[in-house]
Amino acid sequence: MTVDTTADRARLLQAYDDQLRTDAETPSAIAVERLGPLRLVTFAGGRGFVTYRDLGGADAGAIAELVAGAVAHYASSPEITRFEWKTRGHDRAPGLHDALSANGLEADEPESIMLGEASALIADVPLPAGVTVRRVTDEPDVRAMSAMQDEAFGDPVSEHMADALLRRLALDDGMELWVAETADGEIVSAGRLEPVAGTDFAGIWGGATLEPWRGKGIYRALTAARARSALERGKTLIHSDSTEFSRPILERSGLVKVSTTTPYLWRRPAPPR
Repeated sequence: MTVDTTADRARLLQAYDDQLRTDAETPSAIAVERLGPLRLVTFAGGRGFVTYRDLGGADAGAIAELVAGAVAHYASSPEITRFEWKTRGHDRAPGLHDALSANGLEADEPESIMLGEASALIADVPLPAGVTVRRVTDEPDVRAMSAMQDEAFGDPVSEHMADALLRRLALDDGMELWVAETADGEIVSAGRLEPVAGTDFAGIWGGATLEPWRGKGIYRALTAARARSALERGKTLIHSDSTEFSRPILERSGLVKVSTTTPYLWRRPAPPR
């Protein structure tokens, strides 16, 4: 099914708000506290995350108090080194940007909230000679996949993300890792599938392709493979927060942009010397 009407977009956005903006959004949280409408989430590794279904009609003054309260919550926990406040462009949130900025949070690049039917992403995509798509679970494959993603994003190769992915796999919470590789075993593209328990959704995340292999249909094939797996798991809807690199590919695949999300980031100040 291709989404091409205002009613379709509204239906998908309603499902996103109702099903994903709950505890389902943060399945790996180690702690969650409530502050009014906010969910103040703590993850392993000293990372916090603020999210909510909506702000309950709060005015600018009340929103400023919520932001200050969230900052105080994380600042009072020495183990927290950073947290993200996840905003959505379709929310009613008067004064939120100003309140976040005034409390030391910096806006990162906005991303597109992409939604659609999993069935719309399925296609038989021709691949370059020798390239195949498969799911990976073994540690050497996971580490090679993570290193390729670091390279594709222009970051130094780090073991941190590979370690985190291996911990997630050990939890057996449904996350799947998919790669495209050449005949000689070089991983050239990769991405995750994250079925969301208790919802109709699965998320597709972490898409990356090495520059010499872009524009050859590889990421499109990787997306189709993940959509097939989502349907096999009973997940009929797909969601993703997409950069401007992946948004056009996902649009061609059948997802639509229904809103935007902008992360605002707080980092604990370094102690004085």
